[in-house]
Amino acid sequence: MKAIVCKTWGLPDTLTVDELPDVVAGPGQVAIEIRAAGVNFPDVLIIQNKYQFKPELPFIPGSELAGTVIAVGDGVTQYKLGDRVIAFSAQGAFAQQIVVPVQAVMPMPPEMPFDIAAAITLTYGTSHHAVVDRAQLKVGETMLVLGAAGGVGLAAIEIGKALGARVIAAASTDEKLAVCREHGADVTINYSTQDLREAIKAATDGKGPDVIYDPVGGIYAEPAFRSIGWRGRYLVVGFANGEIPKLPLNLTLLKGASLVGVFWGEFAKREPKANLAAMRQLLGWLADGTIKPRISGRYALADTPQALNDMAARKVTGKVVIEPYK
Repeated sequence: MKAIVCKTWGLPDTLTVDELPDVVAGPGQVAIEIRAAGVNFPDVLIIQNKYQFKPELPFIPGSELAGTVIAVGDGVTQYKLGDRVIAFSAQGAFAQQIVVPVQAVMPMPPEMPFDIAAAITLTYGTSHHAVVDRAQLKVGETMLVLGAAGGVGLAAIEIGKALGARVIAAASTDEKLAVCREHGADVTINYSTQDLREAIKAATDGKGPDVIYDPVGGIYAEPAFRSIGWRGRYLVVGFANGEIPKLPLNLTLLKGASLVGVFWGEFAKREPKANLAAMRQLLGWLADGTIKPRISGRYALADTPQALNDMAARKVTGKVVIEPYK
């Protein structure tokens, strides 16, 4: 099989396309032919050794995928050859084949395209865990989403609307904000051309948002947090800006507000039953059209470095996927 291999820590252009032995399913494992793999911002950080998860070199990056079962190991009875499945793995998705524990596999809904199936696990899983579980967003509340045109941002918008909330989307260009409106945003803010605090104040009649979803970090974190409403919940999702902000803790006191950490990968590992219930709700929403993942780019396996460079440069709206047999 062919696979993208990270042999040394560095930028995407240091990755190589290698020929490797076909995978073999051991006891309790499922071997999958990968038809699509989702690209996520953590992938950019992992290959540079800048993420919480630090694999040993060499390794195959990529964590979410969809494909067909090509072998099952001893003890696996849930799946058979030819089954269409979704899987999440710490590494190994940017390849033509992968072997994963059976616990990491879910059946694909009938008729679902592989690219859509590969786009739902991490982004929608993260946003569901953040908005539903950690923020406990309620009907009629207002949520501000920073970096709203990215994969997790659009997912957060759709989930917020599914819960009956009012959603304000903030992004860096008018083109990105148009995409946010297509996915349900009620109000948009261009923080490249508008004063963020003033725009939030105007959009909330001075009350501030009940929930702020922040996957960006950097310079927008403090003005956003200063604008939060009473008893607000500030979701710390990630740092796509590259800068981890330092927030004055007196703001939590003055607003009666909470800083809430969101680490979906650890949640999925520590609370698998809760994560499975969340994924079932997401797949139900996907089936009835409540959520509609946006695939803005599809790359061949050899073009994985370009996909990661586009992700790092924040040129991506929604999701991009790798199609290993393209």
